Amino acid sequence: MLTRKQHELVCFINDRLNDTGVSPSFEEMKDALDLKSKSGVHRLISALEERNFIRRLPNRARALEVLRMPERPEKPEKKAPAKSSNVKAAPAAATPQPANDVIEIPLHGRIAAGVPIEAFEGSTMLAVPAALLGTGEHYALEVSGDLMVEAGILDGDYALIRRTDIARDGEIVVALIEDSEATLKFFRREGAMVRLDPANRAYDPQRYAPAQVRVQGKLSGILRRYD
Repeated sequence: MLTRKQHELVCFINDRLNDTGVSPSFEEMKDALDLKSKSGVHRLISALEERNFIRRLPNRARALEVLRMPERPEKPEKKAPAKSSNVKAAPAAATPQPANDVIEIPLHGRIAAGVPIEAFEGSTMLAVPAALLGTGEHYALEVSGDLMVEAGILDGDYALIRRTDIARDGEIVVALIEDSEATLKFFRREGAMVRLDPANRAYDPQRYAPAQVRVQGKLSGILRRYD
């Protein structure tokens, strides 16, 4: 038997995986469940793991798999429409299968997850499992620094970025500052300012005027190497 919050969380994770193929971030889960801190999300995930509703995928940061779903409240049955010989039932939607293909995407150098550094535009390509990518155009950046460790993004990881110039509050983005330096952080609006939040309590947020910040993409996934 799950608590209400556990039930809400596993449903939220399952819906997000079905919609995008990517697990929601801890920040997104915290906001969706209206929790005060991400420590509450960690406790809920641990409880769901113990009950075999979800599991964490090895070698992938922030990756969760739903093993089974709790029973959802039944919806009232709708009265079936009258049958017509001219109307054919729509075929059932096929269950999406996980992609096993590998896609090469541009690797544009290193990006600081701490103090901003320049993101290099190179021609190196990185082979990435297609299952880690959603729709749209993607590129990769090698993470340098420890500023995003509490979001599961470590020094040496490859951040897989979907190109976009639009971001919502709470999303992890590549932000270009004053057209010269790029950084990987949580994006938030704070009054008339843009705030870029780290995921490491040892560092402070950075605040900029909107004209100083240009979103170049948002995080789609993380690829980690083990030597």
